[in-house]
Amino acid sequence: MNDYPRRPLTMDPTTAAARAQQVAALANPDRLRLLSSLVTDPESTHTSASLAELLDESVAAIDGHLAELLAAGLVEIGPGGAGPTFRPSPDAWVRFGRLLRGKSGYQEPVATGAASPPPGELPPVILKIAERLAYRFSSHFSRETVTRYVAESYALLSERATVTRHLPSLTSRFATDRLGALATANGFNLTGAPEVLFVCVQNSGRSQMAAGILRQLAGDRANVRTAGSQPATQIDERIVDALDEIGVPIISEFPKPLTDEVVQAADVVITMGCGDACPVYPGRRYLDWAIPDPLELSTEGIRAVRDEIQSRVEGLLRSLNIAVRPN
Repeated sequence: MNDYPRRPLTMDPTTAAARAQQVAALANPDRLRLLSSLVTDPESTHTSASLAELLDESVAAIDGHLAELLAAGLVEIGPGGAGPTFRPSPDAWVRFGRLLRGKSGYQEPVATGAASPPPGELPPVILKIAERLAYRFSSHFSRETVTRYVAESYALLSERATVTRHLPSLTSRFATDRLGALATANGFNLTGAPEVLFVCVQNSGRSQMAAGILRQLAGDRANVRTAGSQPATQIDERIVDALDEIGVPIISEFPKPLTDEVVQAADVVITMGCGDACPVYPGRRYLDWAIPDPLELSTEGIRAVRDEIQSRVEGLLRSLNIAVRPN
């Protein structure tokens, strides 16, 4: 049983007023396009003049739009040289990122290309999983789509499995997580909580540490997923022990391959040592944490990495306006 306070279902008056101001600011199509430009091209240096040229508006009009977006907390002033520069705020990423990426409407997902067996060649237990999930996700996806995702998830996990005893249950959990991410990416699941994805190489050390600590500190005020560019077969026991020392459970987690839909569902994507393996989609906030691989360190080194990750997770939560739950 989680002992953190549940997030109230109804907004308090202050939060409601802030959200209403943000929605009102985005009701203007020119301001919506302006913020979309900031979100979909976050690496550029955006000034009033550059935005005016990009959007074919006068500098005076852009300055007026920026003032409204600044007042609504959707834009921040970035580091500037000759004049101020502008960037999207954390609220803009988290609450409106997917709205601003320029894609609208549901599109039937395309397979990622993994060599998955056709339904007729799947074991009976995997077919039962597909049937159950097809019913669960019937309001979002076709039976064929669900079956394809289950088959692909089974194939991805089978490639790395050294022990197949738990493969059906892992397939069920992996496919459920992927379909849930796909539903979120297509706007079917609007929880109001930011979606955070941690990616490392093996998904058995850094990303699992970060996800476990974030769940512990944020509770249901953030949704978190993990993945690996080259996932291991299991989480290293020393990682489990290091987190157990600070009361963070991850015993039920397992390494998962990186797939497109979990990136598409994320508001914030944090990579740790996996280079360019993570696909880049507009409307997401990308961070790279330069943290050494704890699997190559001593027990004391693992503890130091754990503590650094906890400090970074606390900073991330503050940037998302989520109060850190006391230990």
